[in-house]
Amino acid sequence: MDFTMIIPGLKGSILTNVEEVGEVIRLYVEMERKVHRCPKCNQRTSKIHDYRIQKIQHLKWFERKTQIFYKRRRYVCECGKRFSGKNPFVMRYQRTSIEWNQAISIKAIKGKTFKETAEIYGCSSSIIIRRFDQISRSEIRPVEELPTVIAIDEYKGDTREGKYQLIIANGITKEPIDILPNRYKRTIKDYLRKHGSRVQIVIMDMNHSFKAAVQEALGKPVIVADRFHFCRYIYWGLDGVRRRVQNQFHGYDRKKCKRMKHVFHKDCQRLTKDEKWHLNRYLEMSNELKQAYEIKEAYRSWFLRAKENGKNSISLVKKELEELYKLIEDSKIPEMIKAIKTIQNWQVEVLNSFAYEYSNGFLEGINNSTKVLKRNAYGFRVFERFRAKILLTHKYKRIGVHIG
Repeated sequence: MDFTMIIPGLKGSILTNVEEVGEVIRLYVEMERKVHRCPKCNQRTSKIHDYRIQKIQHLKWFERKTQIFYKRRRYVCECGKRFSGKNPFVMRYQRTSIEWNQAISIKAIKGKTFKETAEIYGCSSSIIIRRFDQISRSEIRPVEELPTVIAIDEYKGDTREGKYQLIIANGITKEPIDILPNRYKRTIKDYLRKHGSRVQIVIMDMNHSFKAAVQEALGKPVIVADRFHFCRYIYWGLDGVRRRVQNQFHGYDRKKCKRMKHVFHKDCQRLTKDEKWHLNRYLEMSNELKQAYEIKEAYRSWFLRAKENGKNSISLVKKELEELYKLIEDSKIPEMIKAIKTIQNWQVEVLNSFAYEYSNGFLEGINNSTKVLKRNAYGFRVFERFRAKILLTHKYKRIGVHIG
């Protein structure tokens, strides 16, 4: 009995039978007899030498393991050469179908773990790993030259190469470019000297080691400090004052103030009626806490104005920042003075963040997804494989996981 149904992946073939054996679906397939050219002498022939049954692993049907039993026809030429007829579903010397290999290639990149992918497609995890390594060798090209704007940040990789790795991304397109095996100053400096001849702007957090490596390797590029990393020092200073002051409160107020700590950080325009009541209560209980909160609000107002005026009038932003320095120094609150000292040390880079409007926020998002990859896989010991997983996941993040 011949089946005339068209099955994806088996187009042009003849399906002679379908049977279900236990949990496996077997598809019996053969190709139409045609005239072929001999690969040795290029003569045309349709003479059949023999038939051989080839078992091929295929994609699942209705969550059942599927196998193709291909009745492979071998032709013989007058020159004595024997060869197999052409087919659209399996490559030479393969035991898996073309569509199965395509699905494995996509899922090895997009899947959570290699083990999970192996369980879905009915094979061993070592097969998935080998396929993934083949893809990574062909798809990941070595970096020749970095773009003019780059962003760098560290993440905790816990591989054999070290505890922390450094990721480098394009600051304009926001695509990851490369990952270094560690965050050592010498490693960063050597890499930037080799590939960073075009780099003009570097976005980073406030890490002195990164700054020194960039300056020694690239001369005097524009270094942009990420806004989140310098803003948090002011909020940390306010938290320090709150923790110190609330220890003098009554037991109930001390615990309640700790639970309501978010009201000190929240925009005062967005506070609810209950949150405003608690905020006013604890500010009235301590003049020092009230003064620290007013400094935070003054900083926040400066920050909003700086975002609007920074590109056109950076000198005005700098002048207002220096006025903020004086306000904090006059307050004589040690936590706030310590916070502003850090911003003073990085003042040029802080002002650059408003003049050039670049941010490392997208890189923090990439690092967050990297942590999810690592957690799902219970860690990666091989750095090169983890590096390939991160780069390929982001390279093909818009591609679907299905064949067709």
